[in-house]
Amino acid sequence: MHTKIIATIGPACREKHMIASLVRQGVRIFRLNFSHGGAQDFADIIKVIREVEGQSKASLTILQDLSGPKIRTGDLKESPMTVNSGDEVNMGPSELQEQLPRYIPFDHVEILADLNTGDIVRVSDGGLKFEVLNRQDGVVRLVASDAGIITSRKGISFPGIRTSIAALTAKDEKDLVDGLKLGIDAVALSFVQGPEDIAQAKDIIEEQGTWIPVVAKLEREVALKRLEEIIDIADAVMVARGDLGLECPLPSLPTLQKRIISSCNESATPVIVATQMLLSMVNNPMPTRAETTDVANAVLDGADCLMLSEETAIGKYPLECVGYMAQIAEEAEKLFFEKESSPIRPVKSGGETFLAFAACLMAQKVDARALVAHTDSGFTARLISSCRPVQKIFGLSPNSNMQKYMNFSWGVISIHIPEEPADHLQRTENFVEGYPGFCAGDELIITAGHPKPGQERSLTNLLKVYRK
Repeated sequence: MHTKIIATIGPACREKHMIASLVRQGVRIFRLNFSHGGAQDFADIIKVIREVEGQSKASLTILQDLSGPKIRTGDLKESPMTVNSGDEVNMGPSELQEQLPRYIPFDHVEILADLNTGDIVRVSDGGLKFEVLNRQDGVVRLVASDAGIITSRKGISFPGIRTSIAALTAKDEKDLVDGLKLGIDAVALSFVQGPEDIAQAKDIIEEQGTWIPVVAKLEREVALKRLEEIIDIADAVMVARGDLGLECPLPSLPTLQKRIISSCNESATPVIVATQMLLSMVNNPMPTRAETTDVANAVLDGADCLMLSEETAIGKYPLECVGYMAQIAEEAEKLFFEKESSPIRPVKSGGETFLAFAACLMAQKVDARALVAHTDSGFTARLISSCRPVQKIFGLSPNSNMQKYMNFSWGVISIHIPEEPADHLQRTENFVEGYPGFCAGDELIITAGHPKPGQERSLTNLLKVYRK
């Protein structure tokens, strides 16, 4: 299987034997949801994952998912409040609730100040749609577009409106620093609005004297307007369909997913599809027909990773869930290779891009066993991955952080190698000769950076057919 599976850790799978079983099923990335705790709550789990990693000899990536600014209403004076289409309600600071009728308390005054006449507001986690009539003295007057009920502490969203709330809250900043100390390998940033949010997270990581990849979670409609800018700075992108489906019209969600995946593929940026992939398996031992089709379509669209959330965190059948996802992905990949021309010609030009494509073409022509890419940054492995070759891709790096990052890329088996010998090609050939999965006579396609005399390192500039 080329497609990667991300499993969320929770009560259903936090024991060591369960994590080991998930690894045997093919999971290589484990998500820790910091919406449900802080670093101290995950310290023991991280330790267990590292123990399983050492025993299984598989490279495992720990993804910290920050909670972000989950924006909710306050406590209603009378809950639930019934709303009919055409009803007008007030929304503003909690302290004014006693003074005005039909009132939704909302204490993010900076967001209230961003609202203008005609803007759309969705309350009750998207269940009710309102339009802004006016704003006066810090209170926003809304008119309901449909009917329903509102209860206390419900999610509220503002489709297409850039708010003054930062993607990184004070809790997120603390969680990120604490997570780095515990040894997380990647971080997902919630409710990204633009590239500056990613830059802020990267600055915090750099201040801690390290580097890990930052995953941009696309949950806000306003972020889609700056998609290319976000892809340029993010190390990976997540199509977070839950909140994105609240901000954007549901009928547009499938095409938005395809557009995001396509843009990421063109930039060789790993892309994750998440939310309700196999939701029925929280309580049932097999998925619905619609869910199997959804998973397969995400693979055929070009997703690098598929993510399971409550399915593995709290579901009754976490192992079966991963097993089904793996089988569906494998079947979809078979169809992909039947219907598509593999490798895929890159859209963007450039020396390294062409070399990666040439490596895939060479692998196809000589029926190579695998492609083996030595890479300091992981970029060459990602470029090869974006071409979607039939062969497995072995990404070799002496940089452990980059090696963990390569787990996000389709078809890449990430390998940590020593820094000696200094010659990258020699390191790569040593790996091939010592790897038990390659047999004598196997032909492999090797890419590496071969520096000129006097250079310490080089960009990938070498392509070689190597017979073991």
